[in-house]
Amino acid sequence: MHEAAPIPAWVALAYLASGVLFILALRGLSSPESSRAGNRFGMLGMLIAVVTTLVTHEVASLVEILAAIAIGGGIGFITARRIAMTAMPQLVAAFHSLVGLAAVLVAAAAYLNPGAFGITDAAGILLPVSRVEMGLGVAIGAITFSGSVIAFLKLNGNMSGAPIMLPARHVINLGTLAAIVGLVAYFYFVPAPRVDTPWLFWTVTGLAFLIGFLLIIPIGGADMPVVVSMLNSYSGWAAAAMGFTLGNTAMIITGALVGSSGAILSYIMCRAMNRSFISVIAGGFGAASGGDAAAAATDRPWKRGSAEDAAFLMKQAEKVIIVPGYGMAVAQAQHVLREMADMLKEEGVQVKFAIHPVAGRMPGHMNVLLAEANVPYDEVFELEDINSEFGQADIAFVIGANDVTNPAAKTDKSSPIYGMPILDVANAKTVLFVKRSMGGVGYAGVDNDVFYMDNTMMLLSDAKKMCEDIVKSLD
Repeated sequence: MHEAAPIPAWVALAYLASGVLFILALRGLSSPESSRAGNRFGMLGMLIAVVTTLVTHEVASLVEILAAIAIGGGIGFITARRIAMTAMPQLVAAFHSLVGLAAVLVAAAAYLNPGAFGITDAAGILLPVSRVEMGLGVAIGAITFSGSVIAFLKLNGNMSGAPIMLPARHVINLGTLAAIVGLVAYFYFVPAPRVDTPWLFWTVTGLAFLIGFLLIIPIGGADMPVVVSMLNSYSGWAAAAMGFTLGNTAMIITGALVGSSGAILSYIMCRAMNRSFISVIAGGFGAASGGDAAAAATDRPWKRGSAEDAAFLMKQAEKVIIVPGYGMAVAQAQHVLREMADMLKEEGVQVKFAIHPVAGRMPGHMNVLLAEANVPYDEVFELEDINSEFGQADIAFVIGANDVTNPAAKTDKSSPIYGMPILDVANAKTVLFVKRSMGGVGYAGVDNDVFYMDNTMMLLSDAKKMCEDIVKSLD
């Protein structure tokens, strides 16, 4: 780090307190029961870090700082109040893009005016170690920004969720990454980079923006939870790199925590899909053959049921396991689904919710929606904790969860989702599958054999309307 003078003891203690609070925040966010406390710890830690930084650095005038806080806080407040829970994944992707862009802007400011950042030698030349920090920060930040923009466009429906496969993409990606690494190394050894090679920093920045775009467009929608987690990790490492450039302990601690936790989560998500991190980056789920599967769907026999049929069967059941998916999120059906579950419990039916690790479009998407609907935490179970119970369940009520319940992941080696652990809804005595129509397939572009099983009844309707009709029939 590059402080002109030793850090005062109280500043070090304040940053240490912030770091401890950030760790407590991550610990709290690991469970729905403690997530509110985790958020409060995080906000308090950030408040301490920001105030400490503003007090100890002459960044700008107090009026300018307060104006910036008011503008940013106002935008955040309005966005948080207006954003629908179904749009949370793209909001998270947008936030990641802003973190990446902030890292790029800080790196650019430090490059253009290194003296103000205390990262030059007596001759006014950039310190070699600062060049590495700056190069890594701008590269990771630019990758995070452009990758997050593409993720946002895919999640928001502005781009196709299907993988976009460029010819020779692996060669292009590896070549671009190698060029970035090589140029950062060259940046370190150039005697006076701002004078001798003024193009170097901006070339690294441009290539990093490009590779972020190239890395994400081949990734399909079914891999989006991993992409969101991965971009979260990138944003953390970008912040940590800039923390070294700025000599800011809080940024280093926070960035390292976010980066490492995001990397660990990405690894866990990949394990949940039985996929390697490299295979996700190389190209995601989904293929052109998905359309053929959808076309073939109408040629296979299937049974259609009604809300009245579903209500009658669930009233007679002893145990019902509800499997929510992205279809529930799109229809915003979580509140009426909880109402349906409450009515079943009043009838003496045991009700549980089964969550797949990659259900939805971001890690924990279904957990957030169910928590918003006040579904009791002790009724929500992860895949490994509940999968063995489907064999004893009378009803598996699947609401918009296609890919994560598809037996092709176990039986069809040619399927793009082969090897992904699934929720074994097919083992239930009866499967009630809520879906808009038989013509569509999941985000991975794969038809689901569960639709055509003898013990499956298809409930074709908007998820929210179907649950409302079931509630009316149960009443």
